Amino acid sequence: MIDGRQQGGPVYIQRPKPAGTAADPESAVRSIVQRVRAEGDRALISFTKEFDGADLSSGDVRVDAATISRATGLVRPELIDALEVLTERLRRTSEHQLPKPWMEESAGELVGEVIRPLRRVGIYAPGGRAAYPSSVVMAAVPATVAGVGAIAVCSPPGPSGEIAEPVLAACAVAGVTEVYRMGGAQAIAAFAYGTESVRPVEKIVGPGNVYVTLAKRLVQGWVGTDTEAGPTELLILADEHGPPDVIAADLVAQAEHGPLGSHVLVTPSPELAEAVMGELEHAVARHERADDVENALIEGGRAVLVRDLRHGLETANSFAPEHLQLCFEGARDALEEVRNAGAVFLGPGSPVPVGDYVAGTNHILPSGGTARWGSGLGAGDFVKRIYVSEVSSEALERLAPHVDALADAEGLPGHARAVRARLGALRKGPVPLGGRDTTT
Repeated sequence: MIDGRQQGGPVYIQRPKPAGTAADPESAVRSIVQRVRAEGDRALISFTKEFDGADLSSGDVRVDAATISRATGLVRPELIDALEVLTERLRRTSEHQLPKPWMEESAGELVGEVIRPLRRVGIYAPGGRAAYPSSVVMAAVPATVAGVGAIAVCSPPGPSGEIAEPVLAACAVAGVTEVYRMGGAQAIAAFAYGTESVRPVEKIVGPGNVYVTLAKRLVQGWVGTDTEAGPTELLILADEHGPPDVIAADLVAQAEHGPLGSHVLVTPSPELAEAVMGELEHAVARHERADDVENALIEGGRAVLVRDLRHGLETANSFAPEHLQLCFEGARDALEEVRNAGAVFLGPGSPVPVGDYVAGTNHILPSGGTARWGSGLGAGDFVKRIYVSEVSSEALERLAPHVDALADAEGLPGHARAVRARLGALRKGPVPLGGRDTTT
């Protein structure tokens, strides 16, 4: 337990770090990315064999359309129903997120923005310990709402060479027909640079482990990426009235995601902290994957004592968690004080899994402290805003002296001359450069 009640500022909460390995993760990821970029399918297939145990050929990398369609009949009908509910609720939310084009015209000037969707995006759907069909929908639906032309999904295959059926079923429900059997850093590199079997994309989105996150960081600049969505994080801020068994259940739910996550209780009540730790023992013991969950909580579990709820909010803003759960009376009013979080959960009926699945909010969220500047994935992440300006000759006459002054201050005389050249040409008559009005 961390006692921060005497601290003047926010309590510092350390995130778990990857255990040391024979090869530094960053250099290992860099090597994988470079090899896939240089060798294409040969490296991609080699790494798939090494890390996933799947023996593929170039012809096996892409999943055929019939296999995707067939997957909906190979999973429980209840899952299809849930995916359809998630899809519809997320679609409604995503439609609110699109920026709108605008144009403003006055005094011979037209300024504004047009909105254009990306042509092609890649979605990473995690595999490994569990299949995450919901992540496919969380990325594909906003991209579809944004009008993206082509959406490709990748997910790690199992040793049999097949992607988990729930993931393929989610692709079918979300309308995705381009799916690749690949995962890890090698998949990110294939999406970024392309291989013989994989067409490159303009942006890569979706959550993944530390290796996926590092690979996305490496290819940034060549392609766009979403906010880093690494190991899961939950910070629960609760007062003395928080129910210990419910809080413990929430922490265990996030610990299911595996190692390197952060599972934090912040409270001014030592009694609540002790009670939650006791409930955690019982909840872990009952869990089907007790060892995994226990290890995740040992590694990333924290109980932090603060002076009061305001101090707790200050600590939460400093930590900038992926998920922030407020468990106290007046939580909605306290929302005004929240500055840094990927998603906030208020009230008695809002455990994090509801947001993860069917609330209508997105669960691809910034983690690792990136919620200080980043936001959860949304439809706006799949479009570009393009500025537009059109200036009449009269308006250009009016603005030219300001261009002169700024160009002179910045040592760019060619800027001023370009404006003067345009004015000189306009004074002689119409200039064939397009636009509605080039003379007045």
